[in-house]
Amino acid sequence: MRFRTKLIITSLAIVLVPVILAVGTFLVAGRFVLYDQKIQEYSSVVDYETVSDPVGSFSRMTDTLIAELNLTRSIYPNILEDGNYLQELDKRLSSKYSYIVVRKDKEIYYVASRSRAKDVLTELPTYAQGTEGVYITRSNYLLRQYDFVFSTGEPGSLFIIFGIRPAFTSSLMIYMLIAILLILLLTSILLTTWIGRSFFRPIDELNIAMQKIKDGNFDYMLPTDVKEKSEIGAIYRNYEDMRLRLKESAEEKIERERQNRELISNISHDLKTPITAIKGYSQGLLEGVAANPEKQKKYVKIIYNKANDMNNLINELTLYSSIDNNRIPYNFVKLNVSEYFGDCIEEIGADLESKSIKLNYSNLTGPDTLIVADPEQIKRVVNNIVSNSVKYLDRDDGTGQIDIRILDEVDSIRVELEDNGKGIAQKDIPNIFDRFYRTDTSRNSRQGGSGIGLSIVKKIIEDHGGYIWATSHEGEGTCMHFVLRKYIEYAGGSETVTVDHES
Repeated sequence: MRFRTKLIITSLAIVLVPVILAVGTFLVAGRFVLYDQKIQEYSSVVDYETVSDPVGSFSRMTDTLIAELNLTRSIYPNILEDGNYLQELDKRLSSKYSYIVVRKDKEIYYVASRSRAKDVLTELPTYAQGTEGVYITRSNYLLRQYDFVFSTGEPGSLFIIFGIRPAFTSSLMIYMLIAILLILLLTSILLTTWIGRSFFRPIDELNIAMQKIKDGNFDYMLPTDVKEKSEIGAIYRNYEDMRLRLKESAEEKIERERQNRELISNISHDLKTPITAIKGYSQGLLEGVAANPEKQKKYVKIIYNKANDMNNLINELTLYSSIDNNRIPYNFVKLNVSEYFGDCIEEIGADLESKSIKLNYSNLTGPDTLIVADPEQIKRVVNNIVSNSVKYLDRDDGTGQIDIRILDEVDSIRVELEDNGKGIAQKDIPNIFDRFYRTDTSRNSRQGGSGIGLSIVKKIIEDHGGYIWATSHEGEGTCMHFVLRKYIEYAGGSETVTVDHES
């Protein structure tokens, strides 16, 4: 529930709840007065005006009645001697919690219930004594005296007696005031507790959660349901989003640090091998181990190759840094597929021939097929994949073979680079494009590698708007597939750019 709604409810409750409880208390108190004074034996009607203001109500009622009696007696002078009239009058007054007593001289002429009037009968004023307004007896009953003369000449008095003691109702009003104050206090406590539980407890929980964040604990979740549609619910959801993002950022930072340590370890290991070889062969040259020019040339060639290996590792590290910052330098141009890949294969073929590896090349695309690509980066992709195949061929008997095929797929081309090496386990295939992933986790193989080559390949292909995947069978070989979209020039002369990459 929203705070605005709660505040509206609280404002209404502060007014309505005490009023409703006070009215309820008054209604119950009115019935209690009737029960305590035993009035319910004579009247089942509750006149709350009379209960709340007995003196004023009784005074107004008796003024009206005496005026009526004067009028009636002017027509029927002896009406107050009529027992039926007195009974009817007594019955009328019962709804006002009153009754009448008629005295003739010193004797009681009429009373409906002597047991009810026993306390008052001995306190009735004498003839012409209490005729001015309302009279209060010693036992705290209200009465009004109306004097007249019987037809026999004897003095008579009609007494209208209020059945509820005013002193009791005055005390009741004091109790009512105390009850209202208690009701207001209770209402205030309940509403304050309700608002406090709705506001302060969530704030305390949020404070604890933020302290957990401060201490680096990103797994602490707030105990309240974040689906609640209120301001607190929105704050909790924002906290949860922040917690998850901070947790993700912290995990990424830890993973990045782990990867950097692994990269340093890989590079250090892979640099150590060529450096050791360079040192060994250099020392052999210095110490004269290579005594003839042919052997010296062989040593120098080995040193040169090892230096190239080191240079390649450093280039990979530099490119990895560019990938990490999303700053690979691209120079997109239109390339003729047949001409571009023909040149690439010519360079690759010469290198593979020197390593006694057979290269098969086929291009099934049309002679005018174009793509938009960075020639240097696509060449890096092909060289990286071929280099990877060469490392893991494990064919020392001269039967190593690499097949490169370019296929036409209507609006794109697919390049396949397949070898007959040792292959990749099926469990490793989904991970080979991940950074630093190596199928040879023990690092005991002679091939080495930083573990970032294929992640670089994937990044370059995706930045060209293409995609790459691998298929492999252990003991049979591996095939790398990547797809690039064709460049299409419409009849109107407008060009379609296939790649939109922000470097």
